[in-house]
Amino acid sequence: MRRRATSSSTCTGCWSLAGQMPRPDASAGFAAQTIGQPDGWSLAEGSTRAVLTRLFRESVLPNWKVLVLGLAAMVATAATSGVLPFLMQMVADEVFVAKNEQLLFVLPGLVILVMTFRAAADWVSQVADAWLGNQVVADLRIRMFDTLANADLGWIQRTHSGRFVSAFVNDTPIVDRAAAKTMTSMVKNGLSVLFLVGSMFYMDWRLACLVVAGMPLAIVFLGRQKKRISGSVRRSMQEAGDLGSMLTQTLQGIRVVKAYRQEAEEAARFRGIVGNIVDYLMRTARSRAAVGPVTEALSGLGFAAAILYGGWQGIHGNVSLGHFMGFMTAAMLAYQPLKSLASAQASLSEGVTAASRVFAIIDYASHVTESRSAKPLKVSEGRITFERVGFGYEAGKSVLADFDLEIAPGQKVALVGPSGAGKSTVINLLLRFFDPEAGRILIDGQDIRDVTLASLRSEIALLTQEPILFDETVASNIAYGSEGALQEEIAAAAEAAAAHDFIMRLPNGYQTRVGEAGGRLSGGERQRIAFARAMLRNAPILLLDEPTASLDAEAEAKVQSAMEKLLAGRTVLMIAHRLSTVKRADLICVMDEGRIVELGTHSELLARNGAYSRMFGTQFATEEPALSALRG
Repeated sequence: MRRRATSSSTCTGCWSLAGQMPRPDASAGFAAQTIGQPDGWSLAEGSTRAVLTRLFRESVLPNWKVLVLGLAAMVATAATSGVLPFLMQMVADEVFVAKNEQLLFVLPGLVILVMTFRAAADWVSQVADAWLGNQVVADLRIRMFDTLANADLGWIQRTHSGRFVSAFVNDTPIVDRAAAKTMTSMVKNGLSVLFLVGSMFYMDWRLACLVVAGMPLAIVFLGRQKKRISGSVRRSMQEAGDLGSMLTQTLQGIRVVKAYRQEAEEAARFRGIVGNIVDYLMRTARSRAAVGPVTEALSGLGFAAAILYGGWQGIHGNVSLGHFMGFMTAAMLAYQPLKSLASAQASLSEGVTAASRVFAIIDYASHVTESRSAKPLKVSEGRITFERVGFGYEAGKSVLADFDLEIAPGQKVALVGPSGAGKSTVINLLLRFFDPEAGRILIDGQDIRDVTLASLRSEIALLTQEPILFDETVASNIAYGSEGALQEEIAAAAEAAAAHDFIMRLPNGYQTRVGEAGGRLSGGERQRIAFARAMLRNAPILLLDEPTASLDAEAEAKVQSAMEKLLAGRTVLMIAHRLSTVKRADLICVMDEGRIVELGTHSELLARNGAYSRMFGTQFATEEPALSALRG
């Protein structure tokens, strides 16, 4: 074991595996590099066209076969809409005016044929629309999850989980409803309006000009409403994210809420956020609701002008009854899709805003990446070397500075020191949750930045203060990270971790679900399952962030045999707060403010009467009698 001299540095608190990282200054340094905006969330919203183009290109276009089918069905639906006015013109002129009995029996059949074909095409377009919408939502959720799974740990820690949940649960359906479905609705209604307006101009361009004269005014009004809707929607989504964050936080801290009698205060905060959401949603609703009436009023003016002009022409014998009825049929048929088109334009802002928030997650680029030449890590001995490593979570504030340490194969090294000394940071860097700003870390002579992340982490097992269990079966939790493990191997690992007996007493044995975060098990039982997971992984390097710190002395005594088996034959780096952990170490590294201030065995450090000796006297010594009594 060697250690070079370390320079003085200042540490204002270091982030632990179970805690929160200090808030970095987003203006420079590591924080700006990995986190970005102060809340880890902000994104400048792109233009409507840019966002929709990207959504279409990345999520809709890959399903081009269904897209083409849906578009063909929409064209068919719109085309049949354009045929109906001509049929109505023939009914008026040939049946009611010319008294043509032959066409009396032909025209109803044509109407039935056209309407049946139109209904079938409309059904196909709706099914294709629903399929595309569901695929868009699925694609966005999968891509967001892939980003989160591979993102830098600091970014995830800085962004409240409630905001991520809101993006998955709230924003993606909005993208489907207000963007994906709106785009297809706009295509369908736009084609219908195009065919019908084309029919109107074909029949009588003067009447058609009167009907569409109000469209420019409608377009100007829609543009103003879209801006209002976009702003209120963006704020309502931000409040929805805050709501999810508060709900998650309250549920996680419900014991503290009740113990400090803060139920009423938390409920008041919750009502305040809900009230803000309702306020913004009502602003959106009022802006959207105004679109229909304005469009309707302008359409009414156009229809009135057409009736006035067409009636005048009819009185003077310039327009036939069938001609006018056919034109008005086209105008009336165009009214509903035109109104829907206007409403769709307004609601499109919702989808664009939601899509921007989703893309903010998808676009996050992790800074802990593999080089193109990365090779699998080959562990022959398990030697770990830290060479002049420097690192800080915040610009200008070092957590480690010139950190120099070598751990021999099979050696058990304990890191001790006050909170903020940099102990957890050492483990974070070894796992490449973060990369050092200076120096390098080697495993058997291989720089960990030059090997694949998968191979690096497959050679390391991690046990933390709070064991992380998932709401799955006991067997699934033990086998987590050990794909393909057989039941016999799972049971053997549990046996070695002194967990088999209590597992068999559970209602369904190894198939018992442990509940959220393992809530159906005691702390000691959760820890033994975590030990079994590490046993099954059988990695040559073991990292311990004081896995027994949350256990009382009696529970700790029960897992001693499991701990001894787990440590055997492995290179171990452990964070130690308890005497039982420290005394297992071959070497103790005393840290303070990112520096190694003492190094040696338990007895050597006590004899020096330095920092470790003082720490032992105040922190460790009181544990000795309790542990001795429990072990008999």
